[in-house]
Amino acid sequence: MPMTAPVASVLFVCVHNAGRSQMAAGFLSHLAGDRIEVRSAGSLPAEQVNPAAVEAMKEVGIDISDQSPKVLTPEAVQASDFVITMGCGDACPIFPGKEYLDWALDDPAGKGVEAVRPIRDEIKARVQALITEIGIRQES
Repeated sequence: MPMTAPVASVLFVCVHNAGRSQMAAGFLSHLAGDRIEVRSAGSLPAEQVNPAAVEAMKEVGIDISDQSPKVLTPEAVQASDFVITMGCGDACPIFPGKEYLDWALDDPAGKGVEAVRPIRDEIKARVQALITEIGIRQES
């Protein structure tokens, strides 16, 4: 079976790359498979992925426990078609020809799993809409 190239690449960026961007990357990988290349990074990466985010994702059958926060690089931005920021503001480098979306989401840092669940569910809804948007764009 021949490998098909991904139709698009998406980079999720939040400050610590420990909660929101990791959950978004987990959902996109899970829902789109290898049709979309997925990256995540942070402007100031944390030591580890937020345990409450890992737990909240586990509840919906997605394991992100093997992920680790990565530093945001200009190369990662350049290699991506869509750059989705989640509260990192001016820390994200801007390159021409990329689609930038800013998702205003609460930061789950320091919160328990109960507080992370609604953020997780909001991220899932936005990721599903993004997959639809990418799919529509690729066909036109």
